[in-house]
Amino acid sequence: MKQPLSYIHPAAKIAPSVVIDPFVTIDQNVEIGEGTRIGSNVTIMEGARIGKNCTIFPGAVISGIPQDLKFRGEETTAIIGDNTTIRECVTINRGTAAKGKTVVGNNCLIMAYSHIAHDCVVGDNVIMSNATQIAGEVVVDNYAVIGGGTLIHQFCHIGPHVMIQGGALVNKDIPPYVKAAREPISYAGVNSIGLRRRNFSAQTIYSIQEIYRYLYLSGLNVSDAIERIEAELPATPERDEIILFVQNAKRGIIRGYV
Repeated sequence: MKQPLSYIHPAAKIAPSVVIDPFVTIDQNVEIGEGTRIGSNVTIMEGARIGKNCTIFPGAVISGIPQDLKFRGEETTAIIGDNTTIRECVTINRGTAAKGKTVVGNNCLIMAYSHIAHDCVVGDNVIMSNATQIAGEVVVDNYAVIGGGTLIHQFCHIGPHVMIQGGALVNKDIPPYVKAAREPISYAGVNSIGLRRRNFSAQTIYSIQEIYRYLYLSGLNVSDAIERIEAELPATPERDEIILFVQNAKRGIIRGYV
């Protein structure tokens, strides 16, 4: 259902059940899935791919060109999955030649005034609280919860099931299942409440806590801690995921609290 006060490019591919409020602008090379609602004064620019049953609140700008001086007008996309909510005045830029696309997954909640820059990949079931600002080529894994006003440096990797304190300045990778807080950003324990809510067993949570005791509370450096974890703790999917994350952390992982 389209309001006559909106502008929709004739080449845009919009499912019949999409609801479009007044004063919306939708450019060419845009696709919007069934059941999505576009609030007033939303701007959807070239390259947007929006899934089913999303809600985009007033003032959001989706698929704007990257704020990157290396961008040369290449054809790229901004992809939003199904059942995702984009609140007021959120900005999501499309990709550059680096990766070709910016991705936000399914069932996400991106709260007001947040920014997702070019070539970011945001997983499923992620919550970004108000005014979260994510620089280019950041990866945020499934079920991460990011507190309001958080600033995340380019190329950082946020692991799955992580919880980040509001107002944090993130300039290192944050490994899976942890809470990150304080200034400078530091390990603040395992996100045990979040894990219980997602049906992780008590034994699994205990095993994750034991891994992080080696990493952050043993006095070992990261390499030695990983060797000890591999040698002394039983292999589990969570153990192996944490080890792989730490070994591949290009920016290094956050430090322990001192």
